[in-house]
Amino acid sequence: MPMIDNFLQTALDKRASDLHFLSGDPVRARIHGNLQMITDERLETDMVNQCMTEIMDSKALRSFEEHDAADFAYEIPEVSRFRVNVFRHLNGIGAIFRAIPSKALTLDDLDMPKVIHELCRQTSGMILVTGKTGSGKSTTLAAMIDAMNKRLKGHILTIEDPVEFVHDAQGCLISQREIGVHSSSFADALHSALREDPDVILVGEMRDLETISVAITAAEMGILVMGTLHTNGAGQTVDRIVNSFPADKQSHIRTMISTSLKGVVSQQLLPTKHKEGRVAALEVLINTPAVSNLIRQGKLDQLETAMQSGRNAGMQTMDTALEDLVGKGFISGQNAYLQANNKSKFERMKDED
Repeated sequence: MPMIDNFLQTALDKRASDLHFLSGDPVRARIHGNLQMITDERLETDMVNQCMTEIMDSKALRSFEEHDAADFAYEIPEVSRFRVNVFRHLNGIGAIFRAIPSKALTLDDLDMPKVIHELCRQTSGMILVTGKTGSGKSTTLAAMIDAMNKRLKGHILTIEDPVEFVHDAQGCLISQREIGVHSSSFADALHSALREDPDVILVGEMRDLETISVAITAAEMGILVMGTLHTNGAGQTVDRIVNSFPADKQSHIRTMISTSLKGVVSQQLLPTKHKEGRVAALEVLINTPAVSNLIRQGKLDQLETAMQSGRNAGMQTMDTALEDLVGKGFISGQNAYLQANNKSKFERMKDED
């Protein structure tokens, strides 16, 4: 058994989301959002090097030798998969392991609102799930793919770096491609996907202009495209996509997005108030006719107002989501205040805990 497995199992037993394994430092795990030491001894460089060499395949080793960093997936059979980033740093070698459950959670497991279930019934267009690293984007998307896999009779194609959740075929044929193993880039894999008769394409990360451009084209062609961006807020997400294009093309892109976008879910995870764990706060933008009109006209600064007035369509701002979670006793007013956009609305709440 690889030496790293003992550390990973300890992290899983503590319900950690990440293991930090850096030479020169004690082993740490992120537990309910906080980084905590799980050993007292500092790791020796040779020991870290041996642990990582045991689990890296030839591709990862080659990437590490060439670029001093590598991304790959690692699995403890019948226990969990991990997304791994290994890198060189001042004290030697380090690695971060992100735990991925061996089985995707369902939308019901995640207690997702009705509007997310409804988004999963779309058959074309673009759905984006956004948030900072560690906000649960991959988990939400995996649950959405799981719902479609059970309901549809079609072809779901995922493009990831690396493959995280492994989906078994249920109602659908599932094809999962890993960047660096099955394709050289997200853009190349997307170009290929257009010729592979997909009903749904999941793009693990929309990193660059070419990937975003092909994804929008696919959505315009009648394919349902799901993807992630590292943006905070639904309005910022639309703005990021538009501004990734040259100025002379932005008007045309706004028009395309105004018709192809189905929804944006922006999320963050907050510690629960009365028990150990975290709960998701969701900002939701649905492309109603009013929202479509604002996007087409470039009035992106008014999208927040549209979300505030679109509750009947399932929309809500992040601040509204935080208020609801405080009202239900799920999170503290202090944590809501720290994550709120309009902090003046939460001044009173932060002192009531």
